[in-house]
Formats: sequence, C-alpha cells, structure tokens
Amino acid sequence: MKFNNIREIINSIKSKELSPREVTEYYLNRISELDGQLNSFITVTEDQALSQAKAADDRYKTKNNFPLDGLPIAHKDIFCTKGVLTTCGS
Repeated sequence: MKFNNIREIINSIKSKELSPREVTEYYLNRISELDGQLNSFITVTEDQALSQAKAADDRYKTKNNFPLDGLPIAHKDIFCTKGVLTTCGS
C-alpha cells in the first residue's frame, strides 16, 4: 500500500478498496517499523487512532461521513490534547 497524496487515500476509502481502520493500521505499522530509526514521534496514541478509525468506518457505512473522514494525521507535540502528554519536544 502506497499513496502519493491525500486524495488517493480518501478515494480508496470511498471506493471501499480500504477501510479507515486499514489505512490507520498501515500507518501505525509504519510508525512501529521506522520510528526507532527516525525518532519522529514522542507519543503515539494507537488505541485512540483505532477507535477514531472505527468511528469513521461506521460513518461511511451510514453515509454520514465527513470530507476527510478516515484520514490519519500526525501533529507536532505542541498542541494540548485531553489525556495525552504534551511536552513541546522537551
């Protein structure tokens, strides 16, 4: 599985080629495989990501999805998120 842009991911989800959970699992696996070398992530919220992917799956089933639903994101550790450690990289 390789994507060149966000549109390809969303189109794969909309066409039911992949589910939001499968896309999320793919990226979580990539983080697991490569982050030891890259040291890119301080905190990975795997359970939260999978829970949100399931919710996106459910919304697609009821055709009540959002435009970018199911698209995993990563953001810098500078945003306060309830229940997630924020270190600002220190």
